[in-house]
Amino acid sequence: MATHQLFIDGQWRDPVEPRLRPVINPANEDVLVQVAVAAAADADLAIDAARRAFDQGEWPWLGVCERAAVLRRIADAIEVDGEHLARLETLNAGKTLGESQGDVANVVATFRFYAALLEAEGGTVNTHAPAHVISLNQREPVGVCALIAPWNYPLLQLAWKVAPALAAGNTLVVKPSSLTPLTALRLCELIEQVGLPAGVFNLLTGPGEIGERLAASPDIDLVSLTGGATAGGKVMRAASGNFKRVALELGGKNPNIVFSDADFEVALDQALNAVYFNAGQVCSAGSRLLVEADIHDDFVQALAERVRRIRLGAGLADGTQMGPVISASQRDQVLDMVNGALEEGAQLLAGGQIPQGEGFERGFWLEPTLLGNVRASMRIAREEIFGPVITVERFEGETEALQLANGTPFGLAAGVWTRDLAKAHRVARRLRAGTVWINDYNAAFPQAPWGGYKSSGIGRELSRAGLEEFSEIKHLYLNTSPAALNWFGV
Repeated sequence: MATHQLFIDGQWRDPVEPRLRPVINPANEDVLVQVAVAAAADADLAIDAARRAFDQGEWPWLGVCERAAVLRRIADAIEVDGEHLARLETLNAGKTLGESQGDVANVVATFRFYAALLEAEGGTVNTHAPAHVISLNQREPVGVCALIAPWNYPLLQLAWKVAPALAAGNTLVVKPSSLTPLTALRLCELIEQVGLPAGVFNLLTGPGEIGERLAASPDIDLVSLTGGATAGGKVMRAASGNFKRVALELGGKNPNIVFSDADFEVALDQALNAVYFNAGQVCSAGSRLLVEADIHDDFVQALAERVRRIRLGAGLADGTQMGPVISASQRDQVLDMVNGALEEGAQLLAGGQIPQGEGFERGFWLEPTLLGNVRASMRIAREEIFGPVITVERFEGETEALQLANGTPFGLAAGVWTRDLAKAHRVARRLRAGTVWINDYNAAFPQAPWGGYKSSGIGRELSRAGLEEFSEIKHLYLNTSPAALNWFGV
């Protein structure tokens, strides 16, 4: 069986303590490969390599056109390898092949976007300065960055970090999820082929404690994590030791608001799309559906009929619309939330079971689920589910819709469905979320910023904001005609 090593200082190497961990296909529980398990000593070696590459190497000080050219070569290599990457993503993460292909296309676009943005960026001249002074605002890299990626979008969300971090001139220590490291390892192989200087890109596979080790190191200047609130809290506490910069993209409890004047059929279809892609394991999933009272009953009935027709199956199989969840523990956690909601009075309208029969004997399967009669006070209406579950709440008018939508600790994303654009604008302005989609859902692209309010995180990814996240701004002040002030002791 194939095994994967760690990548440190430009070389593939075994961990200091030789240990391997199996990587599982969630559709059938087959072992795909074995990957190295990094320990603290390996993390320290990777940090040291990245530190040397930043402090003594050439990468941070290359011209922007040279760095942009490297990013384009990485994008080209990913595009050529795209079908292989997509199949790896599907085998390892369980999503359908079509979803994985879309992710790979977005990864290519992200690297190309930051290559173009990098070439367009330059120092800003401060024109208010006197004629004999040259005053510039100059963008420089932060330093050594620890990038910790999640298991639900292993390649895409890693690219959202790697592309701007490299564009800004940083050196990196990357830690993918232990559950889904395969496309990160393949990306590392492609970057190695492109030819970055040794130590610029390092990759560690291992447990969450490795991420905490990276966050705590005084030689790490920035840590960027996408994950859950628990992991984010641990990283933030560990990073406080030397006041390093922290960027966190955490969970969401995203309201998807359907007003009675919405296009019924489109809103219905998009309510499904908002949740059941990637088996609901999406931080921006619109799992909290809020429907105006006038259309509530008809909408929920039609939704239940559609949910029951969703075709479960392996991601590589023709006709599959939704794959498995990532692990047995994730499936059990989702089922626990569903059963808890039923005990609190919610109504099971579709799904809620582990499917039986041919094709489902092994793997981490869960039926797409719809819960009605949900109240805002219920746990399932306030906590992230991260599984294929939609909960429905009824509301009367804009004021109640906003109270419900903003009534959780999260603020990542939200959707608004209405034909009344004035209403859409009013509601969107008052929603406490980093992204608000109007008459659409889950649209994301490199040019638009990504991140949340409140407990959904700190900072932004993508767009110019993503480059700024991995940059320092330095003010350069050059007096071309210095003169004595004759202030003191004259």
